Amino acid sequence: MAKDKKKQLDVIYGIHSICELLKAKRRKLVTLYTTKIPPKGWKSIQKIGIPKLTNLQYVSREFLAKFSGTTDHQGVVGLAQQFVFRKSFFDSKKSQFVLLLDGIQDPRNLGAILRSAYCTGVDGVIITKKHSAPITGAALKASAGLAEHLDIYQAPSSLSALQELGKQNYNVYLAALSSRANNAIEVTYKMPLCIVIGNEAQGISKSLFSFGTVVQLPQKTSDVSYNASVAAGILLFTIATYSSKI
Repeated sequence: MAKDKKKQLDVIYGIHSICELLKAKRRKLVTLYTTKIPPKGWKSIQKIGIPKLTNLQYVSREFLAKFSGTTDHQGVVGLAQQFVFRKSFFDSKKSQFVLLLDGIQDPRNLGAILRSAYCTGVDGVIITKKHSAPITGAALKASAGLAEHLDIYQAPSSLSALQELGKQNYNVYLAALSSRANNAIEVTYKMPLCIVIGNEAQGISKSLFSFGTVVQLPQKTSDVSYNASVAAGILLFTIATYSSKI
């Protein structure tokens, strides 16, 4: 019975993940596990306030590591209601700055990108149901918990997402290494827009290039490329400052 209950809940860990979940108030923290000797950062959680209905349990660090599947839990692990995704697609009149992640598979890369998205004022994020890392405890921790505040929509595929973006009259910019790519620093970005970041290994499929303007960051040589999360951070910052989002 306990195992079935756990499957229906998300395991999250780390001080920032717990804090931002409590701040966002989008989903319920069902159980919070910590150690009898308070870990560093526990006061941050107490300052926000642990809901009265949350089941607080004191356990060993070994239990926390086994339960969360990592030693990187910072002394706190939570069981929360499943992550809340946006139910409807974005409206270009209300969400001017959107990010589409095309097959990001490393949860830490996903989390780092979501953190940058929050910091640069992105209005919404689109991830795909297939071939993408789910929003797990690892992704949430890598986002410093900031994913809890983002509007995230799950599309069936990148193709279907791009088709919907076209219907909403978004200007689409696809980040890719290509001979036909424009210098991302020199492009004039037009709102409403969506920037597309591709898979860590293969990048964006060339079959999707026809949906928008292909851009790439300047780099020293063409035989290597930026890490996906690093490239995303630079591009999001570039667009945000250009459009006065930050």
